[in-house]
Order: sequence, then C-alpha cells, then structure tokens
Amino acid sequence: MSKLLYTGADWSFDTIQRVYDAVEEIGLKDLGLNVYPNRIEVITSEQMLDAYASSGMPIFYGHWSYGKRYVQQEDTYRRGWSSLAYEIVINCNPCISYIMEGNSATMQTLVIAHAAFGHNHFFKNNQLFREWTDAAGILDYLEYAKGYIARCEDRYGLDAVERILDSAHALMDQGVHRSPRRRHDFRTEMERERERRRHAEETWNELWRTVPGAPQSPSPKPLDDLGNGLLLPEENILYFLEKAAPRLRPWQREILRIVRLMAQYFYPQRQTKVMNEGCATWTHYKIMNKLHETGQIDDGAYLEFLTSHTNVVMQPGFDERHYGGFNPYALGFAMMSDLERMAYNPTDEDRAWFPDVAGCGDGVGALRQIWADYRDESFISQYLSPRLMRQFRMFRLLDDPAHPSILVDAIHNEQGYRRVRRALARDYDMGRSDPNIEVVAVDFAGDRKLVLHHNVLEGRQLAPDDASKVMQHLANLWGYDVVMSEVDTDGNKLKTYEASADIGWAG
Repeated sequence: MSKLLYTGADWSFDTIQRVYDAVEEIGLKDLGLNVYPNRIEVITSEQMLDAYASSGMPIFYGHWSYGKRYVQQEDTYRRGWSSLAYEIVINCNPCISYIMEGNSATMQTLVIAHAAFGHNHFFKNNQLFREWTDAAGILDYLEYAKGYIARCEDRYGLDAVERILDSAHALMDQGVHRSPRRRHDFRTEMERERERRRHAEETWNELWRTVPGAPQSPSPKPLDDLGNGLLLPEENILYFLEKAAPRLRPWQREILRIVRLMAQYFYPQRQTKVMNEGCATWTHYKIMNKLHETGQIDDGAYLEFLTSHTNVVMQPGFDERHYGGFNPYALGFAMMSDLERMAYNPTDEDRAWFPDVAGCGDGVGALRQIWADYRDESFISQYLSPRLMRQFRMFRLLDDPAHPSILVDAIHNEQGYRRVRRALARDYDMGRSDPNIEVVAVDFAGDRKLVLHHNVLEGRQLAPDDASKVMQHLANLWGYDVVMSEVDTDGNKLKTYEASADIGWAG
C-alpha cells in the first residue's frame, strides 16, 4: 500500500487531514515543537485580500483606510502585478492558519508546516510574545473592539469616529510601552471597560438636568488633579492622551485604548521578523525533507516544494535593481541552518566564536532555546557567523554627512567581522529605528500646552511634512496647543514643531 499522502496537485479535506497528521508527527516528535492547538481554515483569494487589508486579523473594526487598501491590493492582484501569500497565521490560542483554496496539495503541506507549526511554536514560546501578548484573549477582544466602534458610529456618527481613529492611527507607533510591564490580558481590559460604563450609568442622575442653573453634566475632575498621577517623561503618547487629554470624552478614550492595545499586540512581531520567518522557514524545510525521505511525498511534490522554498529564501545582490535590504526569510533560514550545522559538524572557527553551540550535539534543542530567548537585534548580534558573512558577502558602508563620499568601512574578513555584525544588528534595533519621542511637560494650571521632545540619534531628524501632519493629529487629541522640539545628544534644539487644536475637530 502506498504511503503517499497525495498524488498530483488536487486535494480534498481528507487530504488536508492526512497531511496535518503527518506534519504534526514530525513537528512534535522529531523537532520537539511546542504549539498551541491548531485551527486550519481554507479561504478564497477575496478573503485573503480582505485579511491583507485589515492587518491580517480575522475580525477587525472598520476604518476607511482598510477599504482603500483592499481596493489597491485587489487592483494590483487582478492585473497580475502582485501575488497573494500562500497563508496567513494569527497569534492566538487556538492558532488560526488561513490557507488559500487555490494552493496545490504540496503548497498546502508546506504552509501547514510553515504556519501551523513553525510560526505557531515561535508565537507560543518566544519571550517577547509571552510577555506582551494574550493569545487566549485576542479574538474575544477583537470582537469586542469591532462591536464597540460600530456602536460608537451609530451613536456619535461615522465622521466623529473616523476622526478619532485617523488621529490614533497616526500615533500608533508611539503607542507602545517599550520596556516590560504587566502582560496585557484582553479579557480584563473588556471587563474594566464594562465597569467604567456601569459606574457612569450609576452616578448619572437625569433629574439634575431639570434643576435651574444646574450643570448639564457631572462636574469634571479639576485639571490640576489630573497631573498628580502622571510620571513624566512618558514615551507612550497614546497612553498619556488616553489618561490625561482634558477634552476627550469617555468613548474617545476607549477608542484610543483599543488602538493602543492593538499597537502593543503587534510590537513583538516588528522586533522578530527575521527570527519568526527564519523559524517557520527552517521548520517547513525540515518537515518537507522528512516527508520525502519517508516516502510520504513523491519526487514531483518535492521538486515543487524546492522551487517554492528557493524563491522564498532568494537574496538579491546589493547591486541588483530589486534589492531592498536583507530578505528576512533568507537571513533567518541561513542563520538557523548554520547553527544546526555547527552543533554537529563544527569548525575551529565555530568553536572559537560560538563555544556554547559548536559541537553540542543537539542542534534542534539549541535552536529551540534561541527561538525562546532572542529577538532580531540580539539574535544577529550574538549568532551571525563569519561563515555567513562570507557567504552573503557582507560589508559595511559608512555614510557620514561630514565626508563627501561613502566609505566601505568594513568587509567580511578578520578585521571586519565584528563591525559588520554589530552594524547589521543595529539595523534591527527598534529603539534606534523608531523615533524616541516623549511627553516631557504639561501646564495643566496655565495654558495647558503639551511639550514633547524628540531625542535625535545619529542626526536622524523627522521628515518635516510627516512630522507636521502627525503634530496636528496630536493637537486635535490633546485639545490645546502642542510643541515638540528635536533635541540632539548635547541638548541642543535642532528644530521645533507647533500645532494648535482644530476647533471643529471634536464635532
């Protein structure tokens, strides 16, 4: 009796079940993966486009930008200018993997290995995701967020809700806590909102509206008191606005909280692109090879897999027109394959550079530990080997504004290895790539002006047009004047931006 899981390109749901069982056995038993329960969903190209447009989430609140994105991506896809992903995977418990109905049986096998086991294991075990995300509660919270914003649209009008979302989205990258705090429990967040709503309903008495001269709403908390609990400087601008913006209404603060929690949910993914994709690519490579070795897929299926895999890990040269930096699939897969190699067949160079991994005899175990403990910046800084630097022909360019030309500062040789590795790792440091903007002062007792600083590193100032537009969004949310100074490491002010709230913004 044939051991083949399938023959040809066609598949059925029985085929998917057989494939899943075979992939699961290799992933759990041979690779020792630790995954959330899986849910595999087959979707159409239209559903894939819809997921693209809404940040890859199965449930998301409405916003005009998502519709615009859908139309743009659909147009390029229909014209043949771009293709769709073979899968989308959601960091939740159970882990949801969407697979395209148009995939061949081999591609369904590959993406189940890649997403349902590679990405799934990384989501569940990496420390950043464990600290910052609530995989068990995210789907319920997404449903709550979608429903809450829809109710706000019905009650306050679509335009009013769109304005608050536009401004919140403009500040989304400045809406995360970058140092560890308590892990976000989405179910707790939903319950806290219900408690706030119940409290407001219990303390509101409609009879006060009939008393002559009575206030039309409960007396607001004095502005001076709002500043007592604030610890400045504060890097999470959305959090600051949610807690302290004088003119925001409760429903607007709740929308800021929703956007802020979504930004925090996605923050670990921004820090682990190389590791996450490298883990998934390495996992699918090992599983597909094992399926071929054990006779569960034939040579034709294996060649189809290799063609797709080779395209995924292709790294263009720096002098090619379509070069856009390092392909995270290529770099991550190469580093993990290199670490596996040195665990079993180390060279003297490997032993000198990586004594803890070289010759340890357990490459898979070493990778599992690395997947759990590192993010891109620290992973590259610790484990990019001289062998790979030579293989990728890496070098470092020094682009100093004080010099008229660009200098090749280091190459892949004994003198340059550490400088090349350090320079590449810094490119993945979110603290260096994201603007360091903080709220530093606020005058609650006076004109209520909000003061921010952008701490400029290595001369990297903000793009003036973008900064001015985001400042206007910030002023609208704050309700009063805001001013931001760009300050260098010596404390010198390089540029100042100012904005005043749009009087008609709040409606």
